[in-house]
This record gives sequence, C-alpha cells and structure tokens, in this order.
Amino acid sequence: MSRFLLLIACLLFAVGPAAAGETLPSAGSAALFSSLERTAESVRTLSSDFVQEKYLGMFKTVLSSKGRFYFSKPDLLRWELTSPVASGFVLKGAQGRRWHERTGRTESFQISQEPIMKLVSDQLFAWAKADFQWLNKEYKISVLDESPVTLRLEPRSAATAGFLHHLLITFSADSKYVRSVELHEKDGDFTRIRFVNTLVNKPLQGDLF
Repeated sequence: MSRFLLLIACLLFAVGPAAAGETLPSAGSAALFSSLERTAESVRTLSSDFVQEKYLGMFKTVLSSKGRFYFSKPDLLRWELTSPVASGFVLKGAQGRRWHERTGRTESFQISQEPIMKLVSDQLFAWAKADFQWLNKEYKISVLDESPVTLRLEPRSAATAGFLHHLLITFSADSKYVRSVELHEKDGDFTRIRFVNTLVNKPLQGDLF
C-alpha cells in the first residue's frame, strides 16, 4: 500500500471512552465536537469529486491527480482515482473490492482478512460519522477556527508520528462534510485534498458499490 493510502487511513471518513492519562478537549472544544457529531447524524449519503495535490519540497513541484468519493450509511464506501491512472477500492459491509488500471485486475477480499484495509475501513467510517471520541484517542486536536470549523490534528501514536507531522481539516460552512484536508509529513512535504461538487443526501446508484 502506498504511503498516501496509509495517510488516508490515518484520516478519513472504535468508539470508546477516553484512555487513562489522555488529554481531554476543553469544554468549548467538546461542545463543538458534539455539534459536529449531531450534524453528521443527519448525513445519509455523500458524493464528491476531489483534487489531490502532492507538494514535494525537494523538487519544488506539485503532483496532481483527481478522483471521486462516495459514502452511504451505514457501511458503503467507494474511493477512486480517475486520473492520471484509474485505481480505487470499494468497501461494502465485510466485503471489499479493488482495482488498478495498470494491472487491469480487479480483486475481491474480506476486510477482516486484510489488516490494512480494516484500518482504512475503521478510520474512513470514523471520519464519515465525525466520531470525536475515537479521534481524540488517536490525535491531539486543536480548534484553529470555528467558522468554518478548522482543526489541527497531531498523531498520538508513535508509529503514525514517524511520518505524519500533523493534519489540517476544514469543514464546509454547514459542517456537514470535510471540505479540505492537508497531510503534513515530517520531511516538510504535504498533500492537500480538496473536495468539490459535494452532494449531501442525494440518491446513489447501487452499482457504485
């Protein structure tokens, strides 16, 4: 799996109580997180185009790609790159399917038998549901702005912190979905994902999943 997909796994769209010794959010932050969770409860489906831009400091260049994202509660998700090379995966309950244009292959898998895809699944759905109890266990969260909501997340896990310095997450004006994500790595490189043409609670074709 590419480093980019591992970063996505650390992001995106395990609920439990705060661990002993864990830093809890302030009362103001907790109220904001609760509001985001309540708003997320009203979201049944999401679909969005996205533009991914990888900034490489060493080469002073930007690598761009485009894709599409679909989500339907409770457990349907499709994440695909459409250019420059088509690839992606679908999660459907306990089942998964992935493909890549260069190999011409499509393969199915059981999520329970693929530890990395299980991690991807758990974290994507945690973000889709705005599960801040879970997120606070994984990240130190700072509120940079409340309108629109902008968060900075620093990983608590030493394994994740080995390559990921911090995340910047900006929500839409109505807080129903993530508008942009920046993944800043230890070496100064960063990836920005901008979600555009996002539709909320619109019917999705069943064959997408």
